[in-house]
Amino acid sequence: MLHHPPLARFGARLATGLLDVTSDPAALDSTGFWAVCADFEGRLTCARFGDVREEAVPAPVPGRWRGPAVGDWTSSLDRAAYTSAVRRIRAHIAAGDVYQANLCRVLSAPVAPDADVDALTALLARGNPAPYAGTIRLPGRGVEAATASPELFLRRTGRTVESGPIKGTGRTEADLLEKDYAENVMIVDLVRNDIGRVCAAGSVTVPDLCVVEKHPGLVHLVSTVRGELSADAGWAELLAAAFPPGSVTGAPKSSALRIIEELETAPRGPYCGGIGWVDADRGVGELAVGIRTFWIDRDAGELRFGTGAGITWGSDPEGEWRETELKAARLLAVASGAYHLNEGDLR
Repeated sequence: MLHHPPLARFGARLATGLLDVTSDPAALDSTGFWAVCADFEGRLTCARFGDVREEAVPAPVPGRWRGPAVGDWTSSLDRAAYTSAVRRIRAHIAAGDVYQANLCRVLSAPVAPDADVDALTALLARGNPAPYAGTIRLPGRGVEAATASPELFLRRTGRTVESGPIKGTGRTEADLLEKDYAENVMIVDLVRNDIGRVCAAGSVTVPDLCVVEKHPGLVHLVSTVRGELSADAGWAELLAAAFPPGSVTGAPKSSALRIIEELETAPRGPYCGGIGWVDADRGVGELAVGIRTFWIDRDAGELRFGTGAGITWGSDPEGEWRETELKAARLLAVASGAYHLNEGDLR
């Protein structure tokens, strides 16, 4: 396997020169620039880099990324298992156990031993540009992830904290259903409650509710929740209150997490966790929800990718399966080299 040195990319920001790595979230309020990867299951990796500079994601180099063939991907839940799990969640809803739960599946495919996640980043930047795109490459720490996330998990600017939950997905705005709007409002309430636990009383607001955002190949409903952190709260307290993200768990969160553990057959890893950066010196940071995310599992020799959907009483099992397919299709094509860039894709 070729040696790929540690790095992190977020937008046009490149971080190199690894200084130290910790799992202590309190470090994010110390000094320096940190890349952060929090697995859905709770493993936190914070890596401080010494050299941070503005540098655009390089153009793809032909042959540098050798991804799996489109047909090589296998799913932790096949169509029958996924639709069956949707029906089980609806039974939980009917029993009053939960109002909504996010059901995910993990796709896996063999990857070359010398595969470089940063080479995949170059393809994603052209084939599926995203507002919270990011890459963390820490091969010695088991973190090699590239995200094309459209969703803001947590942004901190001084004491102000903001979250941008997404709920509701369609090919066009006309595809969005009443169920999507209801689900978005439900998750907004959950996020308000989460960050409200560490924000000053009365400071939590919702400046935007159910705004339609266009992304490559689909549209989303996005809301904004904002608050002012209490004087005694930092990154550690904020993450403890808000993690894992409400939009990829469900409501109530504790009940949804129990159902997820019951029905899902593979760990989500960085998918549905948090991926981003914190500049402790400036008191700012931005973590994305780790959706539209690839990661390399070196032990298994696999590239992985997660996809899922929020399940409510109004969910149609086949429709939810199709939503997971829609969310995955373009990105899997990019990673497999089957998505050919043209002038229209560069806009």
